[in-house]
Amino acid sequence: MLISVAEVAALLHTKESTVVKWIKKEKLPATPMNETYVVNRMDLLEWATEHDIKVPPELFTAADADLQFPTLAEALETGGIHRNVPGTDKLSVLREVVSRLNLPPQVDPEFLLQVLLAREALGTTAIGDGIAIPHVRNPILLQGQPAAAVMLNFLENPIDFGALDGKPVEILFLLTSPNVKTHLHLLSRIAYALHNEGFRSALSERSDAAAILAAARSFDQGIKNGKNP
Repeated sequence: MLISVAEVAALLHTKESTVVKWIKKEKLPATPMNETYVVNRMDLLEWATEHDIKVPPELFTAADADLQFPTLAEALETGGIHRNVPGTDKLSVLREVVSRLNLPPQVDPEFLLQVLLAREALGTTAIGDGIAIPHVRNPILLQGQPAAAVMLNFLENPIDFGALDGKPVEILFLLTSPNVKTHLHLLSRIAYALHNEGFRSALSERSDAAAILAAARSFDQGIKNGKNP
C-alpha cells in the first residue's frame, strides 16, 4: 500500500520536509505523484531498518493488514534457537550457520554462503552491541518453503564483523523467506524488537528458548496492541 509524504512524516514523528530530504538525498524509495511523492509501506520498513530509524507499531499493523505475515515468535520457532555456534572468524561462523539451515535439495549451501560473504564485502551487517543480521539485498528466497524462518544464533566465540561501534558479534540472526515482502517485514521487525526491553534482555542474558520465545510473543502482542517498545 502506498502512503503519502505527510503520512510518513506523521508515522515517524518528523517533518514532511525531512521525509522529502530522505527521498532526495538518503535514497528512501518513493514514486512521484501530483507534484509530491508516495511511499510503499514495505519499502519504508526496509529503509527505516537500514537507517536505524525506529518505526511505530501501527506501521507493522498496517503492513500485516496487507498480507498475512508471521509474527516474530512464529518465525523464531520455525528457524530455531542455536547455541554455542562454533567459528573463529566471519567465514567459519557463516559456514556453520548455513549448514544448520533447513534448505531444500535444490539450494546449494556453498552458493548461499558466497552470497552472504559477498554482501559482507559491501559493508558489515553488524548493527552494533554485538549483534549482526546477515542478509542480502535480494533476500534468501526458498522455493517451496511454506513459512518464513528466523534463525537465532548465539556464537561460541565473539567474532569481528567490522561493526561501527567496534564490538565483536556474539548474536547473529539469519532470515529465510518464501517471498520478498515477508523478508522485508521480518527484517524490520527484528530491528524493532531489538529496541524492546524484554526481548533485548532475554538475548543479553542468553535465556533459554522458552524465555526468548515468551519475550518474542510479548513483543508481538505489544505490536498488536500498539504498545511497543
